[in-house]
Amino acid sequence: MPAQHMMINRPEAYETATEPEMMQRLLPLAHARVLELGCGAAWLARQFAELYPDSRFTATEVDAIQHRKNIAQPAPPNLSFRLAGAQAIEEPDESIDIVWMLKSLHHVPAALMPAAMGEITRVLKPGGLAYFCEPVYTGEFNALMSLIHDEKAVRELAFDAIRGLVERGAMQLRAEVFFHVPGRYESWERFEDRFLKVTHTELSIDEERYRTIRDAFLAHMGPEGADFLKPHRVDLLQKPV
Repeated sequence: MPAQHMMINRPEAYETATEPEMMQRLLPLAHARVLELGCGAAWLARQFAELYPDSRFTATEVDAIQHRKNIAQPAPPNLSFRLAGAQAIEEPDESIDIVWMLKSLHHVPAALMPAAMGEITRVLKPGGLAYFCEPVYTGEFNALMSLIHDEKAVRELAFDAIRGLVERGAMQLRAEVFFHVPGRYESWERFEDRFLKVTHTELSIDEERYRTIRDAFLAHMGPEGADFLKPHRVDLLQKPV
């Protein structure tokens, strides 16, 4: 697909799937050298390290608090953690089969984005894959999250960075997939822990705004919790051989 045909959103194209389902569909994870950038709690890296014991996984995180939590938890022997940003990857040239960023590219500061794109290209083997999954700026869940932190500008910057890789010929677009991830939050407290009590982003929320966010969340509550379909876009790029 040419770069000019890459789309921020295609409302008619959505399917419903979980992130692991989508990744297993699109990525050859067996016997691979995998690098995750911006891993957060690294729950998917842990899951796939268990599923693919013959692959090697490195999960990096720029948030020192989260990194300390990651290394404090037991991990499979084929998974290692590193405190690092995408703009400075401590891997040799052409040493990685798969790089993935799961809703983390838009957290890369604008000034560091060109370096991050260059580093991803550098460490991938010829034919290697870069899997970028980003939230799409639309829908009820996005409206709720925008009350916490409006990410419209940074998500557009992330998409422009991905598209730039293709336009420059540094990467080729293998697939662009739009999908909804089902999400359920059993209580306001669970949602608050997940999205307001974070260490990777400094939030400044006064009491009035806190009540607005809480009321907006509670408007979605049903007998079993608050259910959402969260829109995502995957851009799967391949380094030319």
